[in-house]
Amino acid sequence: MKHFPQVLKIKRIVEESPTVKTFYFPWKFTDETPGQFLMLWNFQDEKPMSISSIDPVNDEVGVSVKMVGPFTQSLHKLHENDLLGLRGPYGTGFQIAGSRVLAVGGGIGMAPIAAFTDEASKRGVEMDVITAATTKKEILFQERLNTTGVNVMATTDDGSHGFCGFATELVEKLIKQEDYDMMVVCGPEIMMKKLLDISNQYQLPTQFSIERYMKCALGICGQCCVDDVGWRICVEGPVFWGDQLMMISEFGKYHRDSSGIRKQF
Repeated sequence: MKHFPQVLKIKRIVEESPTVKTFYFPWKFTDETPGQFLMLWNFQDEKPMSISSIDPVNDEVGVSVKMVGPFTQSLHKLHENDLLGLRGPYGTGFQIAGSRVLAVGGGIGMAPIAAFTDEASKRGVEMDVITAATTKKEILFQERLNTTGVNVMATTDDGSHGFCGFATELVEKLIKQEDYDMMVVCGPEIMMKKLLDISNQYQLPTQFSIERYMKCALGICGQCCVDDVGWRICVEGPVFWGDQLMMISEFGKYHRDSSGIRKQF
C-alpha cells in the first residue's frame, strides 16, 4: 500500500534553521532505511523529500524540508495536527558497512546523513560527521547528533562557526590523518563531484545520495533518468557507490528541469 498516500496528522514540528523545518509523523514501519525518501502531498502538488529520522521505537518518521519555492513554502505554513499526504518509502538506502565511517552532509543534504548516523551509531559504528553550511544559522542537526555520541564537526563557508571553508577541504584533511572504512555523502552536486575525486584518489569506498527532478517516484515516467546509463534515480537510486556514479556521465555537469531541459551546474 506504500504507493497510496496516507493522510496523516503532523505530530510535531522542529525548526532546525531559519529555512529548514523537520516534520514528524506517526508511522507504521516496514523496511525503511536511511537514504530512502517519501513523497509529500499538500493536496495540490507532490514532491520527494529525504527521510531525516527513523524511530521505530516511538513509531515516528521525520522529514526535513528546506523552504525554496511555493510547495515548500506551503509546508512551512503548516502546524502540528495539520494534515499532509505521504507515500513511500522509495529508492535505495545507504548500506552500513565498516567499523569507522566518515559522513558528510552539505546543507539540506544533512537530512539523509542524520538518519544514517542515527542508525549506524546504534549498530556501534564509530562515526565522524561533517555538517556543512554557508553560515552558522544554517548548520543542521549538530546538537541532535551530539546526543548520539558521534564526533560532529561543523564547517561554514563564511567561518562563522566551526571549520572555515568548504567541507571538501576538511574531508581531505581528515582522510590524510584518519583511517576510515567508508564515507557517505549527500549535498550539492558540485561538492559531491569533488568528494568523488577525493575518494578515488585515496581509494576510500564511498556512497553518494544524488538528486534529480522526480515526478512519479515509481520508475514509470522516466523524468529522473540519467545519461548515459538510463538509471531511474527514484528506483535504482538515489544512493550509489562511487564506481556506479562514475558511469553516470552527467554527474557533476548537468541535470534536467521539469520539462527535461538540461541545466548546467
